[in-house]
Amino acid sequence: MTNEVKAVEVKALHIELGRDASRVHVLNGIDLSITQGEAVGLVGPSGSGKSTLLMAMAGLEQAGSGHIIIAGQNIEAMSEDELARFRGRHIGIVFQSFHLIETMTALENVAVPLELAGHSDPYTRAKRELQAVGLKDRLSHYPSELSGGEQQRVAIARALAPDPTLLLADEPTGNLDEANGATIVDLLFSLRQERNMTLILVTHDLRLAARCDRTIHLNSGKIVAKDR
Repeated sequence: MTNEVKAVEVKALHIELGRDASRVHVLNGIDLSITQGEAVGLVGPSGSGKSTLLMAMAGLEQAGSGHIIIAGQNIEAMSEDELARFRGRHIGIVFQSFHLIETMTALENVAVPLELAGHSDPYTRAKRELQAVGLKDRLSHYPSELSGGEQQRVAIARALAPDPTLLLADEPTGNLDEANGATIVDLLFSLRQERNMTLILVTHDLRLAARCDRTIHLNSGKIVAKDR
């Protein structure tokens, strides 16, 4: 990569779940540095800690010890309110489950979070983002009226609407058939390239991970290999 600005730095990250005899080290001393604009795949068996690592980067999973630095800011030092505001400005998240509000149209699902965050003209921005993911004719449709692939496009539009520098995707094709999954992957990578976003992708699909600039392999809460 030509741009050496660090988008993400993870230093000596430990996360434990449970108590006493049932305590489990989910992440055990993770060190990771990701450059702005890079696409990185996180792979590993179920329970390896890859989704926990992604959620920690999003500020949705609290570290036991260590540091997570996003865009030069140590998110572990932030209060919940500060973290929510920071996430709203810098981080977009796409989940395996679409997490759309069933009583809201596609346009409202994208616009309302922007409105709550105080963005000016949220509906214009939401419309633009839905057009960017190929849903200009689905603005007034409710989630139940959309296919799985279309619902994930709405979720991507919602994640990208605040114009984040970091996009986190947790098994974004996990609930889709092969054809829709391939379309969503193409969309994510084209948008990442177009906007020079950093993309961190959790996947069990090694072919998908191979499309990234680099692949990080986790097992038992540790990084065991790095490709490229």
